[in-house]
Amino acid sequence: GVLKIKTSKEFGESTVSKILDLVENASSRKSKSEDFISRFARIYTPAVCYAALALAILPPLVQMLGMGLAPAWETWIYRALTFLVASCPCALVISIPLSFFAGIGGASRAGVLVKGSNYLETLSQVKTVVFDKTGTLTQGVFEVNGIHHNEIEDAKLVEYAALAESASSHPISKSLQRAYGKEIDRSRVSDIQEISGNGVIAKVDGVEVAAGNDKLMHRLGIEPIPCHSVGTIIHMALNGEYAGHIVISDVVKPHAKEAIAALKQAGVGKTVMLTGDIRRVADHVAEELGVDEVHSELLPADKVAQVERLLSNADGKLAFVGDGINDAPVLSRSDIGIAMGAMGSDAAIEAADVVLMDDDPLKISKAIRISRKCLRIVY
Repeated sequence: GVLKIKTSKEFGESTVSKILDLVENASSRKSKSEDFISRFARIYTPAVCYAALALAILPPLVQMLGMGLAPAWETWIYRALTFLVASCPCALVISIPLSFFAGIGGASRAGVLVKGSNYLETLSQVKTVVFDKTGTLTQGVFEVNGIHHNEIEDAKLVEYAALAESASSHPISKSLQRAYGKEIDRSRVSDIQEISGNGVIAKVDGVEVAAGNDKLMHRLGIEPIPCHSVGTIIHMALNGEYAGHIVISDVVKPHAKEAIAALKQAGVGKTVMLTGDIRRVADHVAEELGVDEVHSELLPADKVAQVERLLSNADGKLAFVGDGINDAPVLSRSDIGIAMGAMGSDAAIEAADVVLMDDDPLKISKAIRISRKCLRIVY
């Protein structure tokens, strides 16, 4: 059939051009060993050239002026050229940047973009990997799979939730809109307040709708009914009265468990999971995947505090893996930030040092192995 395509951004803003830019500028961020060789070459190369020149000129001059002998120019020029070839730093100076180029190239061929050789060097020293949960270890594809303790019809409660959350691009909001299944009429919604780490309050058809977690309910002075199902619980209140809750579950990525095991095989000593989700959901996912440590019910600022605590106690370097705009501060703060390239936000990709192009966490251990092989070659 016929495809109708509308381009919404210029080529310079496209993913392809950003990838090209990342790869092209990777050489500007040099590792310690590459930087040392560059500084060494700046002194060593002229020194060798001047020494060769001195070897070609001084001995014949000494023969001629000091000893009164005929100068053997040919012999000493030949010796100077031999000395120049033997002590030429080309192999030394070229081999290290070339090894890093090969490492960065090998990683990008495997779908891992490393923004510079300094990050490749840091990646080889990683001993602790910290994950954000949603969109990193899980698919970030939430599905409504239960509605409990509701006084009104299921469909009506979902409709109120979807309309109240209509201004948000959060995966949970998207899942509520999918469950509603109809086009969102934004004219029915007004006075939207999004409270970070709590939820949303909005007026839908003149009814004050609150959709969020326990914190939001307590903030409004409403007592929520706890849920026995494992998942993200969206408590609903209409005009200040509790109206039931919606259970939403995230799906674990197919290779997530394998990725955690592969990191341990690659020599990573500790894996940690940080999430804004409730403790029960976080513990369930961590147990399923085999993560060593888990911290739940965190706001973006709390994630930074947790990473700083882990950095102060870390043996070796710490890598943080995330995908959302709220992960950008943590990606910048960690020793090495790894972002999901396909579904990750622009802010996360910009703040990260390494980008996984297909969002597969299994690629992290592969990137660490590539970096260690590259550093072995360099040394």
